[in-house]
Amino acid sequence: MIDTLLSFFRAAPRPALLGLLLFFCAGFADGALMPFFPLWASSEAGIPVGAIGLLFGCYAGGELLAAPLIGGIADRIGRRPVLIASSLGVGAGFLALFFVHGVAVTAIVLLLTGMCESVLHPTILTAIADVTAPSAHPRWFGLARVSSSAGQILGPACGALLALVSLRSVFLAGGTMLALGGIVMLFALNETIGIGRAAGDDRHDEEGDEDEEEGLSALLPAFRDGRLAKLLLWVVLFEVAGNWIEAVIPLYAQDAGTLTPSGVGALFAYAAALTVGLQMLVSRMVEARSALWLTVGAGLATILAFALLAASPAMLALIGAVSLCSIAQMLVGPLVPTAVNALAPPARRASYMAASSVAVDLKDSLGPSIGTALYALAPRLPWIAGIPLVAIASLGLGAAIGRARNPSRPTEDDATPQQGSAVENYR
Repeated sequence: MIDTLLSFFRAAPRPALLGLLLFFCAGFADGALMPFFPLWASSEAGIPVGAIGLLFGCYAGGELLAAPLIGGIADRIGRRPVLIASSLGVGAGFLALFFVHGVAVTAIVLLLTGMCESVLHPTILTAIADVTAPSAHPRWFGLARVSSSAGQILGPACGALLALVSLRSVFLAGGTMLALGGIVMLFALNETIGIGRAAGDDRHDEEGDEDEEEGLSALLPAFRDGRLAKLLLWVVLFEVAGNWIEAVIPLYAQDAGTLTPSGVGALFAYAAALTVGLQMLVSRMVEARSALWLTVGAGLATILAFALLAASPAMLALIGAVSLCSIAQMLVGPLVPTAVNALAPPARRASYMAASSVAVDLKDSLGPSIGTALYALAPRLPWIAGIPLVAIASLGLGAAIGRARNPSRPTEDDATPQQGSAVENYR
């Protein structure tokens, strides 16, 4: 097993491996930021508790504002400069939090950091897709989730140690990690945009010429491609409902007296560790299954998680719910970027990935606000309302992914040899 894994990584294209490294750095930074930001804001930065949620909204808002406009910039200037600039920009934003004080300045820093982050993850996925064969995309996107989750385990652990010295020192660790990632990209990453376009077939030649003439409108692929818009609509519905587990469980468990704040952090660190340990095993076990089968399985896992939470806020129910939610994400997580990449013309991969990133950002902003609003009405209402919503969204998402992965176009068997040749030449 270990020899097989080592052989896989030795044969892998270097940009794909560097993409996994950058995912780890970003996961580490996010893992260090999220658990400790509210504590820092209220105790050291002089920020009222009521404004902390607004500041989180500024971070997500920066991503939502920037992604439709600059999300596809990697299709025009290249993956390498975007990855270098975005990782250094997000790292600088995290480092700046060490020095800021007050609501207004913190909001500006988070807004700018979110704008830089808006192109980071989609461009990493695009670079990976450029240098790997379509049949390998689910495996590589699964590895990206594993790398990010590994960072989200180590980030809070490192932050817990640094918080003993100063809460604001946590931001130094997260910012330094991303800055180091950007420096590695500067010296080790070669441009992949030519590989991605050379690997594509001729079916998009005319469309590519048209995109160059249309300018700004080419940056908004979700509004131009109805298939992508429908896919992302189902992604938003499914992810918003699933996000309620992460957003509402801290309140639900604390109000029930089940977990302390540190216990909540340990619970979600366990969920990240579960993803690291099982993602690739789950991916291999279900790789021959249809998209509808996978999304329905993810929907059933999420519904069962909601049912456990509606029945009781006990410790076993909480552990079971986050475990089921992690399994659902293992099933669906690699499918969405694979489907988006299948829809994207080679010259607009980064634009399509950026549109997908907007859907995830909407989850991060709409999920907590809707979930906590339902919780304010009744503690069990998010779980009861989530069951029918997840059932509908999982069916719609499965059908949309199936259509995206099997469009009326030349078969994968026809296209794969061209991409494989390009990848081999790149290596």
